[in-house]
Amino acid sequence: MRGAVPRLSLTLLAAESGARLCAIIHYLVRGQLGWFGLTIACLVPGYAAQLLSILWFRADGHTPGCWLLVLHLLQLGLWKRAGRASRLGGSCRYWDVLRAAAKTGGGAGEVLAQLGDVCVLRLLEALLQTLPHLLLQAYVVVAVDPAGFIPGVSAGLSLLSLAWALVSYSHFTFLLKPGHLSPPAAVILCLLLWRTGMLGTRVLALVLFARLYSFWVFAVAGVHWLLMSFWLGAQQTDIVAQPCRWRLFNCLLGAVYIFCYINVRPGPSRARVAVFYAVST
Repeated sequence: MRGAVPRLSLTLLAAESGARLCAIIHYLVRGQLGWFGLTIACLVPGYAAQLLSILWFRADGHTPGCWLLVLHLLQLGLWKRAGRASRLGGSCRYWDVLRAAAKTGGGAGEVLAQLGDVCVLRLLEALLQTLPHLLLQAYVVVAVDPAGFIPGVSAGLSLLSLAWALVSYSHFTFLLKPGHLSPPAAVILCLLLWRTGMLGTRVLALVLFARLYSFWVFAVAGVHWLLMSFWLGAQQTDIVAQPCRWRLFNCLLGAVYIFCYINVRPGPSRARVAVFYAVST
């Protein structure tokens, strides 16, 4: 799949951003300042990914200029800079990924480094920004304005973009394994359908529960979060070495596990996936 993954990622990112902007304008024009403010607030967590991109620049010995800082402030850093310059010998852009993939067929180490950095930053941004926006717009469509076309389109594109962020990350981890080539398009499509269905049903279930029982949804989500966090701690993952950061990592990933499963340990994951679904269903 020569450049197909970054090309589709870029397309979905642009579509999602455009739909989010339309939703913001929609609420502002209709005078729904509450939903307008909440939609704007969903943008704030996305600055974590922008900050990480800036920190990668500084860690590599590059001082970000004013123009680059402005791009990150506008949350366009993923378009401009998505990786560590020490790996690539310079800035990494979505466009660089596409050009390198076209030249090498997507299998060279440089392309993998670029693709990996883009996937990590995009997954972080999707979980922190796209997921809250999806929950908010889905609630508006289900409980407030069932005929709302723009919130519905924004929710649909956010769901697809989030699912694709998970798929592209899985695609990258698959390429890292020795002897593994890029999976065929049918496999990527099946992964996308699986992620979309899993995320869509969980979001819909939470939204419907929130509509019927209001704030009790936070109690249900909180119990699930605690169970997943303790379970992750019991697995003794070694991604983060320091104890304090290790606990924080488990807590954050436990919140993500309310919606989807992300494999954080090497080796077969069938047993862990079975436990995840047994607890979540």
